[in-house]
Amino acid sequence: MRKALVAAVTAVLVASTSASAQDWRTVTMSRQIEDNDEVRVIVDYGVGRFNVTSTDGGVLYRMNLRYDEGRFEPIADFSGDRLELGVASIGRRWNIGKGGNTGQLDLELARGIPMDLELNFGAVRADLDLGGLALTALALRTGASESTVDMSEPNIAAMRTASFEAGAAEFTARNLGNLNAERIEVTAGVGDLTLGFSGRWEQDAAVSIDMGLGTLELRFPEGLGVRLRKKSFFTSLDSEGMVKRGDAYYSLDWDDADKKITIDLDAAFGSVKVVWGR
Repeated sequence: MRKALVAAVTAVLVASTSASAQDWRTVTMSRQIEDNDEVRVIVDYGVGRFNVTSTDGGVLYRMNLRYDEGRFEPIADFSGDRLELGVASIGRRWNIGKGGNTGQLDLELARGIPMDLELNFGAVRADLDLGGLALTALALRTGASESTVDMSEPNIAAMRTASFEAGAAEFTARNLGNLNAERIEVTAGVGDLTLGFSGRWEQDAAVSIDMGLGTLELRFPEGLGVRLRKKSFFTSLDSEGMVKRGDAYYSLDWDDADKKITIDLDAAFGSVKVVWGR
Protein backbone atom coordinates (compact mmCIF):
# COMPACT_ATOMS: atom_id res chain seq x y z
CA MET A 1 0.00 0.00 0.00
CA ARG A 2 1.29 3.43 -0.85
CA LYS A 3 1.71 5.79 2.04
CA ALA A 4 -0.46 8.86 2.11
CA LEU A 5 1.59 11.92 1.22
CA VAL A 6 -0.01 15.00 2.62
CA ALA A 7 1.45 18.49 2.74
CA ALA A 8 0.93 20.22 6.07
CA VAL A 9 -0.88 23.48 5.91
CA THR A 10 -1.98 24.58 9.35
CA ALA A 11 -3.88 27.75 9.95
CA VAL A 12 -4.38 28.87 13.51
CA LEU A 13 -6.98 31.44 14.40
CA VAL A 14 -6.89 32.40 18.05
CA ALA A 15 -9.44 34.02 20.29
CA SER A 16 -9.15 33.90 24.07
CA THR A 17 -11.53 34.72 26.87
CA SER A 18 -11.29 34.21 30.58
CA ALA A 19 -14.14 33.07 32.82
CA SER A 20 -13.94 31.57 36.30
CA ALA A 21 -10.22 30.79 36.04
CA GLN A 22 -10.69 29.23 32.63
CA ASP A 23 -8.81 30.46 29.57
CA TRP A 24 -10.80 29.60 26.47
CA ARG A 25 -8.94 29.46 23.20
CA THR A 26 -10.09 28.67 19.68
CA VAL A 27 -7.81 27.15 17.07
CA THR A 28 -8.47 26.07 13.50
CA MET A 29 -6.13 23.49 12.02
CA SER A 30 -6.15 21.85 8.60
CA ARG A 31 -4.01 19.75 6.30
CA GLN A 32 -4.03 19.79 2.52
CA ILE A 33 -4.42 16.63 0.45
CA GLU A 34 -1.50 15.71 -1.77
CA ASP A 35 -2.15 12.04 -2.51
CA ASN A 36 -5.24 9.88 -2.10
CA ASP A 37 -4.36 6.75 -0.15
CA GLU A 38 -5.80 5.07 2.92
CA VAL A 39 -5.37 6.90 6.22
CA ARG A 40 -5.94 5.67 9.76
CA VAL A 41 -7.70 8.47 11.65
CA ILE A 42 -7.94 8.47 15.47
CA VAL A 43 -9.89 11.19 17.27
CA ASP A 44 -9.87 11.57 21.08
CA TYR A 45 -12.13 14.08 22.78
CA GLY A 46 -13.16 14.09 26.43
CA VAL A 47 -15.68 16.79 27.34
CA GLY A 48 -17.92 19.21 25.45
CA ARG A 49 -19.61 19.21 22.06
CA PHE A 50 -18.35 17.10 19.19
CA ASN A 51 -19.44 17.43 15.55
CA VAL A 52 -18.18 15.54 12.51
CA THR A 53 -19.06 16.11 8.85
CA SER A 54 -17.48 15.41 5.47
CA THR A 55 -15.88 17.91 3.11
CA ASP A 56 -14.65 17.98 -0.48
CA GLY A 57 -12.77 21.25 -0.02
CA GLY A 58 -9.31 19.86 -0.83
CA VAL A 59 -8.22 19.18 2.77
CA LEU A 60 -7.62 15.88 4.53
CA TYR A 61 -9.18 17.43 7.63
CA ARG A 62 -10.22 20.76 9.06
CA MET A 63 -10.54 20.96 12.85
CA ASN A 64 -12.04 23.88 14.72
CA LEU A 65 -11.41 23.45 18.44
CA ARG A 66 -12.54 25.51 21.41
CA TYR A 67 -10.81 24.43 24.61
CA ASP A 68 -9.60 25.55 28.03
CA GLU A 69 -5.87 25.95 27.50
CA GLY A 70 -5.27 25.66 31.25
CA ARG A 71 -6.45 22.06 31.16
CA PHE A 72 -6.00 20.80 27.60
CA GLU A 73 -3.79 21.03 24.56
CA PRO A 74 -4.71 20.30 20.93
CA ILE A 75 -3.61 17.14 19.16
CA ALA A 76 -2.92 17.25 15.41
CA ASP A 77 -0.27 14.70 14.54
CA PHE A 78 0.24 13.11 11.13
CA SER A 79 2.88 10.44 10.61
CA GLY A 80 3.04 8.00 7.71
CA ASP A 81 -0.55 6.94 7.15
CA ARG A 82 -1.73 7.73 10.70
CA LEU A 83 -3.57 10.90 11.72
CA GLU A 84 -4.33 11.71 15.38
CA LEU A 85 -6.65 14.57 16.31
CA GLY A 86 -8.42 15.97 19.37
CA VAL A 87 -7.30 17.19 22.77
CA ALA A 88 -5.09 15.86 25.56
CA SER A 89 -5.30 16.68 29.27
CA ILE A 90 -2.28 18.48 30.70
CA GLY A 91 -2.72 17.24 34.25
CA ARG A 92 -5.64 19.11 35.74
CA ARG A 93 -8.99 17.42 36.03
CA TRP A 94 -11.47 17.83 33.21
CA ASN A 95 -14.08 20.55 33.59
CA ILE A 96 -17.11 21.01 31.39
CA GLY A 97 -17.14 24.72 32.04
CA LYS A 98 -18.88 27.30 34.17
CA GLY A 99 -21.34 29.99 33.27
CA GLY A 100 -22.39 28.20 30.08
CA ASN A 101 -18.85 27.81 28.76
CA THR A 102 -17.99 24.48 27.24
CA GLY A 103 -15.46 23.06 24.84
CA GLN A 104 -16.31 22.17 21.27
CA LEU A 105 -14.66 20.25 18.48
CA ASP A 106 -15.95 20.65 14.91
CA LEU A 107 -14.22 18.26 12.54
CA GLU A 108 -14.47 17.93 8.77
CA LEU A 109 -12.95 14.89 7.07
CA ALA A 110 -12.20 14.48 3.38
CA ARG A 111 -14.71 12.72 1.18
CA GLY A 112 -13.44 10.00 -1.11
CA ILE A 113 -10.21 9.17 0.75
CA PRO A 114 -10.27 5.65 2.25
CA MET A 115 -10.23 5.92 6.03
CA ASP A 116 -9.99 3.55 8.95
CA LEU A 117 -11.80 5.78 11.45
CA GLU A 118 -11.68 5.53 15.26
CA LEU A 119 -13.66 7.99 17.41
CA ASN A 120 -13.19 8.03 21.20
CA PHE A 121 -15.10 10.50 23.35
CA GLY A 122 -16.40 10.83 26.90
CA ALA A 123 -18.90 13.25 28.46
CA VAL A 124 -19.88 14.70 25.12
CA ARG A 125 -22.90 15.76 23.14
CA ALA A 126 -22.01 14.37 19.74
CA ASP A 127 -23.57 14.90 16.31
CA LEU A 128 -21.67 12.78 13.79
CA ASP A 129 -22.69 12.80 10.12
CA LEU A 130 -20.36 10.32 8.42
CA GLY A 131 -22.19 10.31 5.10
CA GLY A 132 -19.95 10.71 2.07
CA LEU A 133 -16.83 9.33 3.73
CA ALA A 134 -14.99 6.31 2.32
CA LEU A 135 -14.78 4.17 5.45
CA THR A 136 -12.86 0.90 5.36
CA ALA A 137 -13.41 0.41 9.11
CA LEU A 138 -15.24 2.27 11.87
CA ALA A 139 -14.85 2.05 15.65
CA LEU A 140 -16.76 4.41 17.94
CA ARG A 141 -16.37 4.41 21.73
CA THR A 142 -18.21 6.77 24.03
CA GLY A 143 -18.86 7.12 27.76
CA ALA A 144 -21.60 9.19 29.41
CA SER A 145 -22.78 10.94 26.28
CA GLU A 146 -25.74 11.97 24.18
CA SER A 147 -24.75 10.88 20.69
CA THR A 148 -26.25 10.73 17.22
CA VAL A 149 -24.49 8.99 14.33
CA ASP A 150 -25.91 9.34 10.83
CA MET A 151 -24.68 7.64 7.64
CA SER A 152 -26.65 10.14 5.59
CA GLU A 153 -25.02 8.98 2.32
CA PRO A 154 -23.78 5.53 1.26
CA ASN A 155 -20.23 4.56 2.14
CA ILE A 156 -18.31 4.29 -1.14
CA ALA A 157 -15.77 1.85 0.34
CA ALA A 158 -16.28 -1.75 1.44
CA MET A 159 -16.15 -2.19 5.21
CA ARG A 160 -15.62 -5.42 7.10
CA THR A 161 -16.72 -4.32 10.60
CA ALA A 162 -18.34 -1.27 12.15
CA SER A 163 -18.34 -1.27 15.95
CA PHE A 164 -20.13 1.02 18.42
CA GLU A 165 -19.49 0.98 22.18
CA ALA A 166 -21.56 3.18 24.50
CA GLY A 167 -21.38 3.40 28.28
CA ALA A 168 -24.09 5.30 30.16
CA ALA A 169 -25.44 6.92 27.04
CA GLU A 170 -28.36 8.04 24.97
CA PHE A 171 -27.27 6.73 21.59
CA THR A 172 -28.94 6.98 18.18
CA ALA A 173 -27.61 5.57 14.91
CA ARG A 174 -29.36 6.28 11.62
CA ASN A 175 -29.07 4.80 8.12
CA LEU A 176 -26.89 1.87 9.14
CA GLY A 177 -27.63 0.30 5.77
CA ASN A 178 -25.35 2.90 4.20
CA LEU A 179 -22.31 1.58 6.10
CA ASN A 180 -21.68 -1.12 3.46
CA ALA A 181 -20.41 -3.33 6.29
CA GLU A 182 -20.29 -7.10 6.52
CA ARG A 183 -20.73 -6.94 10.28
CA ILE A 184 -22.11 -4.36 12.74
CA GLU A 185 -21.32 -4.69 16.45
CA VAL A 186 -23.09 -2.67 19.15
CA THR A 187 -22.18 -2.84 22.85
CA ALA A 188 -24.02 -0.72 25.42
CA GLY A 189 -23.98 -0.46 29.20
CA VAL A 190 -26.85 1.61 30.58
CA GLY A 191 -29.07 3.90 28.56
CA ASP A 192 -31.44 4.29 25.63
CA LEU A 193 -30.47 3.04 22.18
CA THR A 194 -32.15 3.66 18.85
CA LEU A 195 -30.76 1.83 15.83
CA GLY A 196 -32.10 2.68 12.37
CA PHE A 197 -31.36 0.24 9.56
CA SER A 198 -32.49 2.31 6.58
CA GLY A 199 -30.09 3.03 3.74
CA ARG A 200 -28.74 1.31 0.64
CA TRP A 201 -27.91 -2.27 1.55
CA GLU A 202 -25.25 -3.58 -0.84
CA GLN A 203 -24.87 -6.95 0.90
CA ASP A 204 -26.30 -9.14 3.62
CA ALA A 205 -24.94 -8.37 7.08
CA ALA A 206 -24.58 -9.83 10.56
CA VAL A 207 -25.45 -7.61 13.54
CA SER A 208 -24.61 -8.29 17.18
CA ILE A 209 -26.08 -6.23 20.03
CA ASP A 210 -24.92 -6.66 23.63
CA MET A 211 -26.88 -4.46 26.04
CA GLY A 212 -26.84 -4.20 29.83
CA LEU A 213 -29.73 -2.16 31.20
CA GLY A 214 -31.97 0.11 29.17
CA THR A 215 -34.31 0.41 26.21
CA LEU A 216 -33.60 -0.51 22.62
CA GLU A 217 -35.61 0.51 19.57
CA LEU A 218 -34.89 -1.23 16.27
CA ARG A 219 -36.15 0.60 13.18
CA PHE A 220 -36.30 -1.36 9.93
CA PRO A 221 -37.28 -0.20 6.43
CA GLU A 222 -39.94 -2.11 4.53
CA GLY A 223 -38.43 -4.77 2.27
CA LEU A 224 -35.40 -5.59 4.42
CA GLY A 225 -35.29 -9.21 5.55
CA VAL A 226 -34.63 -9.46 9.30
CA ARG A 227 -33.94 -12.44 11.54
CA LEU A 228 -33.69 -11.65 15.26
CA ARG A 229 -32.42 -14.02 17.93
CA LYS A 230 -32.78 -12.85 21.54
CA LYS A 231 -30.57 -14.30 24.28
CA SER A 232 -32.03 -12.94 27.50
CA PHE A 233 -34.59 -13.78 30.15
CA PHE A 234 -35.36 -10.39 31.72
CA THR A 235 -35.92 -8.31 28.57
CA SER A 236 -39.32 -7.76 26.98
CA LEU A 237 -39.67 -7.80 23.19
CA ASP A 238 -42.31 -5.98 21.17
CA SER A 239 -41.85 -7.85 17.89
CA GLU A 240 -44.20 -5.91 15.62
CA GLY A 241 -44.22 -7.22 12.03
CA MET A 242 -42.29 -10.38 12.89
CA VAL A 243 -43.18 -14.03 13.37
CA LYS A 244 -41.44 -16.55 15.61
CA ARG A 245 -39.94 -19.68 14.07
CA GLY A 246 -38.06 -21.90 16.46
CA ASP A 247 -35.68 -19.77 18.53
CA ALA A 248 -35.76 -16.70 16.24
CA TYR A 249 -38.11 -13.98 15.02
CA TYR A 250 -38.40 -13.36 11.26
CA SER A 251 -39.74 -10.48 9.22
CA LEU A 252 -42.85 -11.42 7.28
CA ASP A 253 -41.01 -11.16 3.94
CA TRP A 254 -37.81 -12.92 5.07
CA ASP A 255 -37.98 -15.69 2.46
CA ASP A 256 -38.40 -13.27 -0.47
CA ALA A 257 -36.24 -10.36 0.70
CA ASP A 258 -33.41 -9.27 -1.60
CA LYS A 259 -31.13 -8.19 1.27
CA LYS A 260 -31.12 -9.79 4.72
CA ILE A 261 -29.63 -9.05 8.11
CA THR A 262 -29.27 -11.43 11.05
CA ILE A 263 -29.35 -9.86 14.51
CA ASP A 264 -28.08 -11.59 17.64
CA LEU A 265 -29.31 -9.72 20.70
CA ASP A 266 -28.00 -10.32 24.20
CA ALA A 267 -29.71 -8.04 26.74
CA ALA A 268 -29.68 -8.29 30.53
CA PHE A 269 -32.56 -6.05 31.65
CA GLY A 270 -34.83 -3.70 29.76
CA SER A 271 -37.13 -3.58 26.76
CA VAL A 272 -36.77 -4.02 23.01
CA LYS A 273 -39.18 -2.57 20.47
CA VAL A 274 -39.32 -3.25 16.72
CA VAL A 275 -40.64 -0.49 14.43
CA TRP A 276 -41.14 -0.81 10.67
CA GLY A 277 -41.15 1.75 7.89
CA ARG A 278 -39.29 4.61 9.62
